[in-house]
Amino acid sequence: MTRSRPLTLLTVVPAGLVLALTGTVPAQADDTAYVALGDSFSAGTGTRASTDDCYRSPYGYPALIAQSQGLALDYQACSGATTADVLNNQVGALSADTDLVTMTIGGNDLGFADVITECALPGWLSDCDGAIADGRAVLKGQLPGRYDKVLAAIDSGAPNADVRIAGYPHLFNGEDCNLATFFSGSEMSQLNAATDELDALVEAKTTAAGHTYVDPRGAFDGHAVCDDAEWVNGLSWPIVESFHPNRDGNIAYADLFSAGAGSAAATSVPPESRSQGFQSSIDQRADAVLNMDLTSPDNLRAAEAAGVSPERLTALVEQLRSGDDAVVADALADLARLDKQHERLEARAGVITR
Repeated sequence: MTRSRPLTLLTVVPAGLVLALTGTVPAQADDTAYVALGDSFSAGTGTRASTDDCYRSPYGYPALIAQSQGLALDYQACSGATTADVLNNQVGALSADTDLVTMTIGGNDLGFADVITECALPGWLSDCDGAIADGRAVLKGQLPGRYDKVLAAIDSGAPNADVRIAGYPHLFNGEDCNLATFFSGSEMSQLNAATDELDALVEAKTTAAGHTYVDPRGAFDGHAVCDDAEWVNGLSWPIVESFHPNRDGNIAYADLFSAGAGSAAATSVPPESRSQGFQSSIDQRADAVLNMDLTSPDNLRAAEAAGVSPERLTALVEQLRSGDDAVVADALADLARLDKQHERLEARAGVITR
């Protein structure tokens, strides 16, 4: 859910989606006013089709809903948005004439991107448990009040609107098939459990306010990162696309918000190949691991303290820089094995339950 930089549009955008995205609709459409609030999950991050600093993809679920139903869309959702950003930068678009409001919000308040980044590190460097605990502290102590303020602002700004607010899907299925990330089974379970806690809060606040809660978890079951039919990207390039619903995931979200809306617009959404997701080039995966700076003095000391050979680690990092695809692939696989060995040692010692 990090704020994206402008990206080059990788596909030709169908005219109907452009019209829906800009709020200009075909002549046969009605004048229903639709305001899409929220974060990167509402801005369509993950669809590989950014249009501006906020991302606002023509393949994001708001654009699909608007295109399929002929709605006049005011696309306010912005990648990286928190509840404060919704209050300060988005709800001003609401009015008594607003008919439909959709939103996902809350993940960035809990540090979504930082938590995912921390948990993706090798186990001897990661404080995944601490990162998740920090997010839970905000979830329990601060997010309830923040959600109340957002909902009050929506009610005040759009008193006549149909308001639909969604939670977040489970991102993980228990398997980390990306050689450039180091999630353990326990970490993935904890991340999914934290999603459940966030979704429970969103549901409670939404329904208490008299609005419609949209739960994506059932629909996304079997479509997490590393499932055969992924609706969520694993580690991807550009990095901003990672761990967000792809085009199929946004079609599913649109169907959940408005029955049949995503499916109706699906013919306008070009398919993606898996090579655009986690099956990225070997150089890109090597760069992702090199950016972890595994051989800095502090990180080498942490590795040694955890029983990981600094010499072996240094040698593997040098292999990542070799430029030889076979050598790089072997180094990535060896690093994954080192992480698993560390995980098993720590589990036997009772230190962690990764």
